[in-house]
Amino acid sequence: MSHTPAPHLLPLIGGSAAPAQHPLDPLTGAEIDRAREILVDAGLLGDSVRVPMLLPDEPTKTELADWQPGTAIDRRIDATLMDTATGKVIEAIVSVTHGEVVSQREHDPAIAPYGQPQYLFEEYDRAAEIVKSSPEWRAAMVRRGLEDRIDLAFCSPLAPGFVGRENEVGRRVIRSLTFLRDSEDDIPWAHPVEGLIVHIDLITNEVLGVEDEGDVSVPGGSGRYTSEAVGPARESLKPIEIVQPEGPSFHVDGSHVQWENWSLRIGFNAREGLVLNDVRFDDRPVLARASVPEMVVPYGDTSPTRFWISYFDAGEYLLGKNANALELGCDCLGVIKYFDAHVADDRGHAVRVPNVVCMHEEDYGVLWKHTEQGPVGAQVRRSRRLVVSYFATVGNYDYGFYWYFYLDGSIQMEAKATGIVFVGAGEPGSKSPHANEIAPGVFAPVHQHLFCARLDVAIDGEDNRLVEVDAVRIPMGEQNPFGNAFTWSQTALATEKQAQRVADTSVARTWEVQSASRTNITGAPTAYHLYPQPTALLMADPASSVAARAAFATKHLWATAYEPGQLWPGGRYPNAHQGGSGLPEYSAGDRPIDGEDLVLWHTFGLTHIPRTEDWPIMPVDYAGFWFKPYGFLDVNPAMDVPESSQAHAGAGRDGCCGGGDACACAH
Repeated sequence: MSHTPAPHLLPLIGGSAAPAQHPLDPLTGAEIDRAREILVDAGLLGDSVRVPMLLPDEPTKTELADWQPGTAIDRRIDATLMDTATGKVIEAIVSVTHGEVVSQREHDPAIAPYGQPQYLFEEYDRAAEIVKSSPEWRAAMVRRGLEDRIDLAFCSPLAPGFVGRENEVGRRVIRSLTFLRDSEDDIPWAHPVEGLIVHIDLITNEVLGVEDEGDVSVPGGSGRYTSEAVGPARESLKPIEIVQPEGPSFHVDGSHVQWENWSLRIGFNAREGLVLNDVRFDDRPVLARASVPEMVVPYGDTSPTRFWISYFDAGEYLLGKNANALELGCDCLGVIKYFDAHVADDRGHAVRVPNVVCMHEEDYGVLWKHTEQGPVGAQVRRSRRLVVSYFATVGNYDYGFYWYFYLDGSIQMEAKATGIVFVGAGEPGSKSPHANEIAPGVFAPVHQHLFCARLDVAIDGEDNRLVEVDAVRIPMGEQNPFGNAFTWSQTALATEKQAQRVADTSVARTWEVQSASRTNITGAPTAYHLYPQPTALLMADPASSVAARAAFATKHLWATAYEPGQLWPGGRYPNAHQGGSGLPEYSAGDRPIDGEDLVLWHTFGLTHIPRTEDWPIMPVDYAGFWFKPYGFLDVNPAMDVPESSQAHAGAGRDGCCGGGDACACAH
């Protein structure tokens, strides 16, 4: 799986936006352009300097608490600057409000534990030019009998992982694998040139080495998937129309959203993509901030072409910078509210991603139902959810991130993986312990997509506790005379190291976040439960370099005491990093978290053993988790939801499911 962003996939349009009205509003185009001017005036953004990453420098919680509507907002920007001539890196904090560089710090990628800034879009084209100018690569293509296809070759630039090679350590390295195309509009992924690997230094612009292993034939099948290649579309599907004649139930004011009992703020940045701030239910705080700030995609193949692959799609490539402009009827259905976003290009100029976040309502089946004998009869209420989502395309894979808000106070996070699986070539009909043949001669290696969600929890305030809840069997005996009894245990996780936990579906394990100061109608702490869904953790050996770099993926749960700036599970610069950054550093002090302002980090994802049905485009696969109220509310908060407006259609009596077609409302 290649995780190199293709710039032509990014529908970025230059522009600016209205000034921010709230400290948590996303960056505007005008603010990004102003930050660039300040950096140029300060002598930090010369001709050879680029901007691998530009993010909002978010206000501290103290600043948020002190801010009042209508008062001044100090809008700051965190800019990573890299001199492409020397590799020198400077991290600068810029105050757009005051027109000054507040601070700057040099980061030296050549000093252990290393760590390179995120890739520039321009580096992908430059890497391809370096490869195609390489005599060694051209000789390898000629040796394989592919000299007539050199001009149509696609040289895919890929993050190198960290393998400790002496000629790579501390350098800005990218690797390139070669794929062929039959024409300019062909899909290259179906035609891998197996065993041809080029190693490139992006600062010196030189080839560090070329590996040419094996003589496997290039697969000849097609990877085309457009309608011209597939043929006529089926005509059996009848239209489904989603209409809301009175409009949606949500209200939007800038970045602020109100929907039923929920309120939240929509944020977006170049690295994490969608960020949710100040999430409240019944005006009571639930989450101060929520996002999916990292994901790692490690491969389980031992071949020279793939053993090093372990992409960090946020930390190396920037999910938000690779986000899609969404289209009505394609990505979202119904009555849609779109949010635009602004990110910086390689030179620090603002670009607009239109319609990057989609928000709409969905019917979600039965919310609650009961049928009582006698005059009460059947009572049914339908569920609906507010959907807030975005999609990012990183090379051959596409990822959707969906946050769902429900009428009963629950929150669900769902990641959707689709796109084209990353493949290599092999002898048709042969077997590999690390890859399945999914088309003649096309082999897709085993791999994982492991996401990490960051939940800055605030259950009725910032003073929270963390408890692990397990179902517990009771042996037959005095405490269980009939053998049917079971109970549950509650284990307080009071420090950061105690809170490094693994999910266990055999005991229905959940993690409870309690308020340390507020109780419900029964006297129990108000709380939310994090419900993990079955997810394998990192399959790589604990001694591997990917386990060191993606330590967050070795546990399902981490919890840390809140500290500004601790945002990245794999560290600020996972690219070419030797490991140990991010969550291992954040939790090294084993700080107390009982009754404190705490942050949950939850690993979830997919372990993918590819199949023929994944070719040429993989149907969406799903992973995620739930965050549900548990004693947060004194009663079911959805008791006052009205019957569906279609409840009585076709029925000859009052009440949903009174008979006839009305029973459809219960599905």
